[in-house]
Amino acid sequence: MLRRNWKDGTQFSVKNRDDWQVLDTRSLFKNSYLEVFQEKVVPPGEHRVRTWTTVRRKKAVVIAPVTAEGNVVLIHQARIPIRKLLWEFPAGQVDDSMEPDMALLKETALRELTEETGYELAPGGDLVFLGHYYTSQGYSDETPYLFLARPVRKTGAGSNHDESESIVECREFSFAQLREMIADHVIQDANTLALYARLAAKGLLAQM
Repeated sequence: MLRRNWKDGTQFSVKNRDDWQVLDTRSLFKNSYLEVFQEKVVPPGEHRVRTWTTVRRKKAVVIAPVTAEGNVVLIHQARIPIRKLLWEFPAGQVDDSMEPDMALLKETALRELTEETGYELAPGGDLVFLGHYYTSQGYSDETPYLFLARPVRKTGAGSNHDESESIVECREFSFAQLREMIADHVIQDANTLALYARLAAKGLLAQM
């Protein structure tokens, strides 16, 4: 079995996709949001052929909006697959490229922030990139890119989210309330949990 340094799990060190032998790829289903493939792949350091069903998705952004008063802005959204309304950070897919650069990621983050919450980055505010993560790496390449937007302010025009979304409410919470919502299992989506964890790991929660 191949032994690798722990940093080999990051984009900064695993860059040679030629080490992965893709023997066959067949598209099973496709729409405007995703494509499902049946693949035959030999991972690096192995000889066994793996047959895998893989879901390819557009890249996405997730934003932690923080007001000048130190409150975080969450949306309450209906999630049809699980039949639940969840409190979440605003998020959205990047439509214009499968391999977006940082300029497009930031542009999308600011647009999704305004469309889903009715808030915008205040003049002189910062949009801080906090890296990425994989939501469901066992079957999908979905990759959300994480951002902190501070301070944000209300636009006065309200939200203007896509008609395919079911956002029923937008509200400010203190970080103490957000922490309690996580501890009490109110926050259940991977994006919000991952972004909160990244904020904590980088010591940014102490600055709120």
